[in-house]
Amino acid sequence: MSNFQAAIAQREFLVTAEISPPKGIDLQRAIALAQKLQPWVHAVNLTDCSRAVLAMGSIATAVVLQQQTGIDTICQLTGRDRNRLALQGDLLGAAALGVRNVLALTGDPVKAGDHPEARAVFECESIRLLQLIAQLNQGYSANGQLLPDGGTCFWAGAAVDPQSPSWSGLSRRFERKVAAGAQFFQSQLICDFERLALFMEKLGKPAGKPILAGIFLLKSAQNARFLNKYVPGVNIPEALIARLERAPNPLAEGIAIAAEQVQQARQICDGVHLMAIKAEERIPEILTQAGVTPRFHPPTNTP
Repeated sequence: MSNFQAAIAQREFLVTAEISPPKGIDLQRAIALAQKLQPWVHAVNLTDCSRAVLAMGSIATAVVLQQQTGIDTICQLTGRDRNRLALQGDLLGAAALGVRNVLALTGDPVKAGDHPEARAVFECESIRLLQLIAQLNQGYSANGQLLPDGGTCFWAGAAVDPQSPSWSGLSRRFERKVAAGAQFFQSQLICDFERLALFMEKLGKPAGKPILAGIFLLKSAQNARFLNKYVPGVNIPEALIARLERAPNPLAEGIAIAAEQVQQARQICDGVHLMAIKAEERIPEILTQAGVTPRFHPPTNTP
């Protein structure tokens, strides 16, 4: 059982954070971020070419961070770039290298990224990927063949968007993901906490799976408007954008907003998933302002 799984079993308030793998081969920044975040989070997510932009693979990044820092990782895996054969090969490799937590995603459209001419696969969207992981855990490949060394031990998670305008669509996909084997959920960026509370009452709590609210560090009004314009499903209220615009220090105001949202989420759901792209080192500051204390204090070097 990973530390993340143990925290779920003990019903702790869960904290995860997102780290983007490098576009090149130098992992020093990712390692330093993992070391900084480790006292504060139960696990870090490693993205899988997020927004269809080239980056180092999530599995390789997760393995290095686990080996170098001991931090728990959640390895994001998408069906955008791989067929079921490649997905299974990557998952078996991840299991052999000690990756235990996987977030099953469909993946962003290829045309949105930096290789728009690349050919998308999408043979397995998120629900089929969850089913495939469940099969591997049971000791079988996707074609029904018995795995010679027994099953894998993945703890599979999925994404959820409580702010989806279609309640029936949200309900249907959430319930299908639970049935397919999702053990935890991390949400998209949340601003509407009334809608999150309704989701938790009607769907989240009855399902009995931990729900982590997505909290995004907004660095400026321009950053917020960019997200509204280019990221599907994001709807940052004008009141928050105006607050950032008025602030003498927009980044500090964004940290304050994120801290307030963490406090709101603590009253509603089971945890938070923090996204602070290119400013991940500010996550401890967000949590401190929100009244969240570190899980442990790192040892200090004494002469």
